[in-house]
Amino acid sequence: MNNQAVNPYLPSWEYIPDGEPYVFGDRVYIYGSHDKFNGDVYCMLDYVCYSAPVDDMSEWRYEGVIYRKDQDPRNGDLQGCLYAPDVTVGPDDRYYLYYALSNLSLISVAVCDEPAGQYEFYGYVQYEDGTKLGEREGDEHQFDPGVLTEGDKTYMYTGYCPLDDGTRHGAMCTVLGKDMITIVEEPVFVMPNKIYSVGHKCEGHAFFEGPSIRKKGDTYFFIYSTERQHELAYATSKEPTKGFEYQGVLVSNGDLNIDTYKPADRGMAYCANNHGSMVQIKDDWFIFYHRHTNGTNYSRQACFEILHEREDGLFDQVEITSNHGMKPLKGEGEYPTYIACNLFYKHDNTFMIPWQGWLPDIFPKLTQEGRDGDENYGYIANMIAGSGAGFKYFDFKGVKAVSVWTKGYASGPLQLRTSHDGEVLAEFTMEFSNVWREYKVDVNIPDGVSALYFTYEGEGHMQFKSFELFV
Repeated sequence: MNNQAVNPYLPSWEYIPDGEPYVFGDRVYIYGSHDKFNGDVYCMLDYVCYSAPVDDMSEWRYEGVIYRKDQDPRNGDLQGCLYAPDVTVGPDDRYYLYYALSNLSLISVAVCDEPAGQYEFYGYVQYEDGTKLGEREGDEHQFDPGVLTEGDKTYMYTGYCPLDDGTRHGAMCTVLGKDMITIVEEPVFVMPNKIYSVGHKCEGHAFFEGPSIRKKGDTYFFIYSTERQHELAYATSKEPTKGFEYQGVLVSNGDLNIDTYKPADRGMAYCANNHGSMVQIKDDWFIFYHRHTNGTNYSRQACFEILHEREDGLFDQVEITSNHGMKPLKGEGEYPTYIACNLFYKHDNTFMIPWQGWLPDIFPKLTQEGRDGDENYGYIANMIAGSGAGFKYFDFKGVKAVSVWTKGYASGPLQLRTSHDGEVLAEFTMEFSNVWREYKVDVNIPDGVSALYFTYEGEGHMQFKSFELFV
């Protein structure tokens, strides 16, 4: 792809959800949990880190494993998975990693002298008397820490609120002292959950999980996953522990709420949980989030989009794209299908079955061959009649032909469009094949910036690896 920045931005065989991006020095670092390809549950693997130069976000470098789940003293039986972490720089200029194990209501802390080095266990967040946060009577469940350090204080935001659980009230902020672990101001609620949001501005987009915190100028931005789960919303305040006011949605991993190219309530990719945050890189702000692959909740991949700042300093929801909403991709050459930003079925069945974490077999999915860790490029599997894949955006100039690489027990037409419901510009005729096979057709794609959509209308199940644009 000629070093162009695409989604997902990490290798297609890497599964890093819950991304917390930071700029340290001249590099962007991404911290997240670590899913397994074809995994059974969330976050099965150890924490790893990737980084990229601030000047070239197509060049992500693997920094290696930074923390193992067997390093936590409470995880001797390895039953706890390393859930979504966050990182902050303490007053001693060391890097502090905050996280929760899946089977405990505690916040653990690890520390390192560099952003992507080997973190060592440091301790558990605790009250001044030594009681651990989450173990005192009356403490609400501790989950998904997001942290921001200013001076000698660290503001830690936590919480997870099942939709109908009235015993949990929302997102909490706890203030830690100079040692990065001792509570100096006890938890207060900063954003209500669904039950307690009635009458609030956030009603309909109340707090669910995934709290994250950033500061822009003199304003605190609280980013979180809403009760709808597929979207990341935000609230702002001039103070870190109170006064947060809901401002809107930043991104949806199904593009729900977006009505520019389809109805607002039409999902154009799997809709399931979401988690991420904002970061300023040079002069621009970005929102990092994750998408779902392999037809389950448990193999999630990292994506990001550029945000567009309004005159009031806030942001509107952005469209999910293959090119991060930045410079259009070149309208020539070969592209893998794992960069699809839209993946849909004619009946709009785009929501995971929530209690089982998987999609019905009628839905197309992004997947890969081999086992977890095998460096095999991803592709789209299980395309049946009415399935579509969209790629956005390209700068087309003089495209005269397009080819596709497919296989599977599939026969019939694969249609090419520049919008999901637009005019058919060309049609490939698929035939049964048990190996990857190329089909090429002549087509005049109009010059200019637009999307590319492939919709299968034949029989059987088609696998779709890549396409190539010829000028």
